[in-house]
Amino acid sequence: MRTATLGPAQRAESLASMAERELDVLVVGGGVVGAGTALDAVTRGLSTGLVEARDWASGTSSRSSKLIHGGLRYLEMLDFALVREALKERGLLLEKLAPHLVRPVPFLYPLQHKGWERLYAGAGVALYDTMAMTHGRGRGLPVHRHLSRRHALRAAPCLKKDALVGALQYYDAQMDDARFVLTLVRTAAAYGARTANGARVTGFLREGERVVGARVQDVEGGGEYEIRAKQVVNATGVWTDDTQAMVGERGQFHVRASKGIHLVVPKDRIHSTTGLILRTEKSVLFVIPWGRHWIVGTTDTDWGLDKAHPAASSADIDYLLEHVNSVLAVPLTRDDVEGVYAGLRPLLAGESDASSKLSREHTVAHPVPGLVVVAGGKYTTYRVMAKDAVDAAVHGLDLRVADCVTEETPLVGAEGYHALWNGRARTAARTGLHPVRVEHLLQRYGSLAEEVLDLVASDPSLGEPLRAADDYLRAEVVYAASHEGARHLEDVLTRRTRISIETFDRGTRSAREAAELMAPVLGWDSGQIDREVRHYEKRVEAERESQRQPDDLTADAARLGAPDIVPL
Repeated sequence: MRTATLGPAQRAESLASMAERELDVLVVGGGVVGAGTALDAVTRGLSTGLVEARDWASGTSSRSSKLIHGGLRYLEMLDFALVREALKERGLLLEKLAPHLVRPVPFLYPLQHKGWERLYAGAGVALYDTMAMTHGRGRGLPVHRHLSRRHALRAAPCLKKDALVGALQYYDAQMDDARFVLTLVRTAAAYGARTANGARVTGFLREGERVVGARVQDVEGGGEYEIRAKQVVNATGVWTDDTQAMVGERGQFHVRASKGIHLVVPKDRIHSTTGLILRTEKSVLFVIPWGRHWIVGTTDTDWGLDKAHPAASSADIDYLLEHVNSVLAVPLTRDDVEGVYAGLRPLLAGESDASSKLSREHTVAHPVPGLVVVAGGKYTTYRVMAKDAVDAAVHGLDLRVADCVTEETPLVGAEGYHALWNGRARTAARTGLHPVRVEHLLQRYGSLAEEVLDLVASDPSLGEPLRAADDYLRAEVVYAASHEGARHLEDVLTRRTRISIETFDRGTRSAREAAELMAPVLGWDSGQIDREVRHYEKRVEAERESQRQPDDLTADAARLGAPDIVPL
């Protein structure tokens, strides 16, 4: 299929086009649900627009645990429908929709009690595997197995011997969440959706009670557009209530934010061949393999402060270190932490005060004519949420509209991926890149890796790694600006790559080199390069300062010490 380039010219063209003629559907919010909704709508033949106030996936959808999973712990809550639905989606993503982005990951669950716990937990994991197999899409993952303590310690020598009496090992899947959202946006654009990041909705257009579009401010280029649409979908996650306030309606439900933080540590700090899942008094704790790193998370606490930049406090970091160190033979310290990130889960408010007990189900409502709201849910089931949102929008259209086809629509980069993976040695020989570099590109871009390699062919210096972040090629920075909609240095260092959490300097040593690579694509002069670098350095320092604060209030105040938008 034809791929879409999300460069500066495409963005300007999309904004102008959306303002020229009425759309069938305008989606507000460029996270995983909004991007998925745009893809669902456009592949049904509807004229579709997608706008995002900041960068694609800049909110919750780039700050998750980066897992595609069925939610094993929801079996204990007897939420079989949610688990079954999520396992089906996991299988679709692994096998058909995004095999280049979603891959298996093993987890070890240490058992601490003899007898009953193995029976109880083993029955749960067996049910988990069985439910996955019933859809015919569980065969891509190995089934669980029971391990003795000796075999468990062989798989995970990092564990204290007295921390377990045995273990279970099972499989789920993982992905780079921000890259997945970006690929959704590019897929929607490839099928004809108009997409623009840095495009903030400032109000809704009304005719009587009916919503007929939105006023959109071009944050990057200035100016305001009136975009008319027969149906508007509000998919703004933790900002749902704020967006609803623009139409004078809170809606039929309330979305509450729950903060989860994660730590990133180097691979050599935890000696294990498998991820870990540990029980805490409130929820579960994951230790997740992540390239040359581990991700440790997460917390689950109520958050009512700044939604754009949730801050991790010193207490949050201590909580994670304390819990993971309770099972590690060699404990982690603050000095081992390369990166920290915090995200907000959009939970549908219930009667319980504990955010960990609020619903992970999603809901769709039509609060006023012309406006659909979708909220709640979990990352893995984004496609189901998107389908339900578009189904609701279709009810308001005086059109015969096709059924959802996203279950059969692979994301860009999926087509030909397996063949390219099998031929990666030939690609390495052809390009002169190390085979590990080729594997890295294929697992980030799939078959679109050829577009990155074309940049290297035209300028061999782009085949060199970044000096202070050698996991990434210089070409990837250029490609992020020319093809992937990156508008600012922060977009590249925090979402197109993960340099901001994968290096001890948090990306500051790579900032100038990356900015200079982006400059020709985005038309920056030396002054703008300096502003981009200073802005990024201030952001990192504000985050570091927030992580030294004792609580949420002081951490939030420290994080807000850095400006949000780089002046152009």
